[in-house]
Amino acid sequence: MQERVRLTVLGITYNQVSNGAYALILSQYEGNYRIPIVIGVAEAQSIAAYLKNVTFSRPLTHEMFQSVLSAFGVEVKEVYIYRFEDGVFYSEITFDDGEREIKIDSRTSDAVALSLRYNAPIYTTEKILKEVGFEIDLDGERIGDDDNSTPVFDIRKIPLEKFSIAELNKMLERSIDKEDYERAAEIKEAIDSKKKEI
Repeated sequence: MQERVRLTVLGITYNQVSNGAYALILSQYEGNYRIPIVIGVAEAQSIAAYLKNVTFSRPLTHEMFQSVLSAFGVEVKEVYIYRFEDGVFYSEITFDDGEREIKIDSRTSDAVALSLRYNAPIYTTEKILKEVGFEIDLDGERIGDDDNSTPVFDIRKIPLEKFSIAELNKMLERSIDKEDYERAAEIKEAIDSKKKEI
């Protein structure tokens, strides 16, 4: 069995390559690797709405599906991104009704949207992480690239609360070095807020 790597949802950003699409950014848990996954507008809206605690007058598809699962006593146990082939990620969701577990194939965007609503862990393989993922520094630039002039994605679009205190401290140092004091103030506020939660 392949070694599994845990991922967290870092956020959604507009995809600079494909117009009209968004990139779901998954982050290696306590690591520097990031995996961008191109997703559609509806899925991006659903994930972003959950991350920002936005509610709508009528339930979105993933919220409706969550209600159906709950009505039958079923929960999402985990999501596993198990294959990447021809530019497509393959994922499965493990459902649990208390007596049995069932794995069902799913689009990765739908799997992630549901995992968020159940606070279920997301995993991938070490192979996928190394093949598709990339390491970034805290300016959103690839580590090891010869030309770091263009960020992979705009890290400022990712909410600061998604970063660890250690990452925020590094970002704070970089902002001060660049004399970007407005950004430094935002980061300092996020650090103070996280410390109060501990």
